[in-house]
Amino acid sequence: MSNYIVSARKYRPATFDSVVGQHALTTTLKNAISQGKLAHAYLFCGPRGVGKTTCARIFAKTINCLSPTPNGEACNECESCKAFNEQRSYNIHELDAASNNGVDDIRGLIEQVQIPPQIGRYKVFIIDEVHMLSQAAFNAFLKTLEEPPAHAIFVLATTEKHKIMPTILSRCQIYDFARITVADTIKHLEYVAGKEGITYEPEALHVIAEKADGGMRDALSIFDQVTSYCEGNITYQKVIEDLNVLDYDEYFGMTDTLIKGDIPTAMTKLNNILNRGFEANYFIGGLATHFRNLLMSRDEQTLPLLDVSERVRQNYHEQAKRCEPKLLYRALKLCNDCDRHYSTARNKRLLVELTLIEVAQAAVGDDDTGCGRRPTRRLKPIFKHAAAGSAVAARPISTTTPQVAAARPAANGTTPHTATAQPAAQTPAAASPANTPSGILATQSTYQQLVAASNNSGKRITHNVKVLSIREELQKQNNTGKAPAATRATQATTAQQPAEKLNTPFNDDRLTYYWFRYAQQLPKEKAATAGRMKSMPLKLDTETWSVKAVVENELVEATMRQEQISLMNYLRTQLRNDYITLHFEIAPNNMPRRATSRLERYKSMLQRYPALEMLRKEFDLELA
Repeated sequence: MSNYIVSARKYRPATFDSVVGQHALTTTLKNAISQGKLAHAYLFCGPRGVGKTTCARIFAKTINCLSPTPNGEACNECESCKAFNEQRSYNIHELDAASNNGVDDIRGLIEQVQIPPQIGRYKVFIIDEVHMLSQAAFNAFLKTLEEPPAHAIFVLATTEKHKIMPTILSRCQIYDFARITVADTIKHLEYVAGKEGITYEPEALHVIAEKADGGMRDALSIFDQVTSYCEGNITYQKVIEDLNVLDYDEYFGMTDTLIKGDIPTAMTKLNNILNRGFEANYFIGGLATHFRNLLMSRDEQTLPLLDVSERVRQNYHEQAKRCEPKLLYRALKLCNDCDRHYSTARNKRLLVELTLIEVAQAAVGDDDTGCGRRPTRRLKPIFKHAAAGSAVAARPISTTTPQVAAARPAANGTTPHTATAQPAAQTPAAASPANTPSGILATQSTYQQLVAASNNSGKRITHNVKVLSIREELQKQNNTGKAPAATRATQATTAQQPAEKLNTPFNDDRLTYYWFRYAQQLPKEKAATAGRMKSMPLKLDTETWSVKAVVENELVEATMRQEQISLMNYLRTQLRNDYITLHFEIAPNNMPRRATSRLERYKSMLQRYPALEMLRKEFDLELA
């Protein structure tokens, strides 16, 4: 029990060839060693667990090997290699910058740099998590890093390259380590499982590799955890249970439910997932990935882009045949919007449920959208039926309108006879279908359908002229039962008469108030015009309601001409006077101008209060 070593340490690579997933970088390092072209400083950067520190140790061991192999690896037989393997080598120094990030730590490292190696040719200084060094430590390290002794080589390792000073980056050869692919991770896990005598299912190792997210150290740690749970027999189901992840079958089942438009079953599946302890945003992110994989599975050319097992890839290919690209685009857009709004939503579960409902509606054709664009807002079929009903009911109502002919000159110059109210009154009321009991009931039913549809949908229905006619007719029937024809004729004649013009009196104060309000409402690009308007003297003629604005010059007059119509209509509306006219006149040269700038206002005040200048000089004040 005490001799147990975790797999991440037990199977740590000892040679360049055993490093997983970094073939290009290890080949570059091996060639540099064999050709004797070694730099004095290297920077290894990349995600966690991809082999940065491991490659630094292998590099330090290999360059000090006294008899390297023909393929550029250390021999593991010489004294230097044995000292390294037994962890007693004085040629390799490791510094953890996370806990030794001060200037004194770097000064101690610089003192050790001056001591030459006892065995081998180089002393290698490995600084892990170098981005944790303080600003002062970086500055103290610059000179030594740029011009170290011939026997000193620095290897810096970091996961956050962007935090390192540019002056440090310019002094190093930079090696960017990539994430380890799922295939390479699975291959290495199979090797470890074979060494440990553990049986496994390929899909189970695939889940572990995906969970590791490109880090081999994380993959081996998860492998040890799953091995303890499965007792030497790693199965897919046990891995799912131990790691508490949603397997592919959950997403396949949810997608089948949404394609059918079975919203109640989808809500039940979501509730079961949440009851198992999964966060709703974790599920919606996985569902978005599932829809993306379905989109990739529709074409044989993009099918290899899926990092899944062969069985799961086949399931994706079969389900993708039942999903239209339009649906997948729409589903991806909805899931992405849900993920963006999840953090700010108050009812997060409701947000996810609404997303599933929208996907289901898009699947069964209730949503006229496509290709991930914004939904087209249209009324549901219930409103279309109601509008059709209103058109049918409006026809008999139009027959009740009296035939009132306006007096107009005939072709021969004579004036035709104008229809009076008496012939219209002689028309029996029963002859109008809207006045019959069945016509009234039909009209009331149509109007009630429109109101009920508006209340049920929660949307505002824009009533057209026909709907307004229905409501007015119902009000007339409820109040008087039947409106006299003479009254209707009078109303029609009154409606043809033009409205009277407003002529509300106003004074200079009200004119100035609304003049300033208009200037304040002008956009920012017309700020200069607004400033000139506030300084213009106004002259009001209360007999003709003529407003004259005095401008400075012709240029200002031309500018104000562009605002004349808009300004005049605004004043007429606000002052309730349709007789207002607006004119501009250029001010004479001897006319005093209102002070607008701060300097002009100050000079104007000096003319009235000369003591202000003494106050300014006494306290050495300046005009802000």
